[in-house]
Amino acid sequence: MPSLHPFEQQTVAWLLETRATLSKDEPFLIFAPFEGEARRWTYGQFATDVARVAAGLAELGVGRGQRVVVLLDNCPEALLVFFACAWLGAVCVPVNTQSTASEFAWFLARSKAVGIVAQPRLLDVARSAATSQWLVVTQTGAASTASDDIPFGSLYREPVSCNRVDSQAPASVLFTSGTTSRPKGVVWTHANVLWGAKMGALQEGLRRDDVHLVFLPLFHVVALTWSILPTMWAGGCAVLQPKFSASRFWEAALAHRCTWASMVPFCTAVLAKQPVPEHHFFRCWGHAVFSTDCERRFGVQLLGWWGMTELVTQGLVGDTRLPQTHGSIGRPSVGYEIAIVDEHGKGVGPGETGELCVRGRRGVSLFLEYLDDIEATRRAFDAQGYFRTGDRVVMRSDGTIQFVDRLKDVIKVGGENVAAPEVERVIATIAGVQEVAVVAKRDPELGEVPVAFVKADVSADAASRLVTEVLVACRQQLAKFKVPRDVVLVDDFPRVAIGKVAKAELRKRLGDSDQADITDRLDVHSR
Repeated sequence: MPSLHPFEQQTVAWLLETRATLSKDEPFLIFAPFEGEARRWTYGQFATDVARVAAGLAELGVGRGQRVVVLLDNCPEALLVFFACAWLGAVCVPVNTQSTASEFAWFLARSKAVGIVAQPRLLDVARSAATSQWLVVTQTGAASTASDDIPFGSLYREPVSCNRVDSQAPASVLFTSGTTSRPKGVVWTHANVLWGAKMGALQEGLRRDDVHLVFLPLFHVVALTWSILPTMWAGGCAVLQPKFSASRFWEAALAHRCTWASMVPFCTAVLAKQPVPEHHFFRCWGHAVFSTDCERRFGVQLLGWWGMTELVTQGLVGDTRLPQTHGSIGRPSVGYEIAIVDEHGKGVGPGETGELCVRGRRGVSLFLEYLDDIEATRRAFDAQGYFRTGDRVVMRSDGTIQFVDRLKDVIKVGGENVAAPEVERVIATIAGVQEVAVVAKRDPELGEVPVAFVKADVSADAASRLVTEVLVACRQQLAKFKVPRDVVLVDDFPRVAIGKVAKAELRKRLGDSDQADITDRLDVHSR
């Protein structure tokens, strides 16, 4: 018997229309740039602007099911395009603004987008990849635009009615790093987005009087369906900053009386180095791990949580109304079935480490599919329909869950996922490189950074030049956060029985790197 889901006959456009009706004159969005005055929208004004931008996109030929790539740092236009695409039944594809030209070209080709919305500083990247796509620029200026670039302001036309689509129709695609050499496109339906909005509002305890400070990038799940959309569901207000800035965090938080923020450990680590205002308005921060020390340091209640782009919202989460355990990432959400299993798929008990697996409903509580990749979608699930996260966790005796490490070859750099094979692919093309392995090294601010171990057929005199070539190639082809912080030349790799590189052993070496004899090393980390 087919079962109904919570969002039958509802879409992202329905949520915006409904909230604009219920909260027409109440504040929805405040854009707080680092320079200049803040810009504000009520729910009613924002819905009108979405309908007007949708009309402009429709005149460019954007229709149901077509994809539009968004290459924008946090700004109102990024949200206007996201909702305008939903208004038309089209699909918004926000991509990482740190992407190199080659990375962006791959995103664009993979998405089969009909157009691009970019900002002036990223025009070279956008133009280098564009073929038949139109290009909309958010700000104009003779020095940065070409004659055929379309100013974003020209999209504003007479509002059009929204296109009604099925709640299972795709609404967005977010590219996320996995264990393959290329990121995969995670397809969200309208029901997925609404699931993130509703479950986020409920699990975060958001209220109509909350003001949510948002500075994490809108091309990531945390900013979009853990922050903006739940705030809209609750009828609250979002304060959007262009990006995270430690020097401007408290200024914006105090000026707009922010009560909520979605944080990552990198942000709290940086903020811990500066004074905390004696009086602020925050009542809660969502955080990757619950920390009593962090609560005391900032005078803010924390909500421990865990999730992935494929889950849309938090699969593990704490509860601010009840005690949380230091070091935990929460308990299983009521919206999912959670299992912790060993390498044979057998459940493990408290105190034992296993892989975290999640079961839900595809297209509602779990992503619909990986974009145009049937095989990757199939491999992501086990025979019982559980999504295999690749994260290893342990359940404590009190039932809370603690993160241990990752099975998947992913390095988390300040909240950004880096697929080690993607970096290895670039380094392997360099003349003289015989074998390469990229692993994570702990970093006090970013959490982890990538380090490349390279086995090479070069003389001792050429070793330094090879290290430089490795770094230059990575800088040219990879986003900045993916570039290895260290390059270590080795004679050979530690291996397991089948000959595979023992990356766990390489990570152990990095743990002792202060005493190790690492001569061919170059720190390229800069901010």
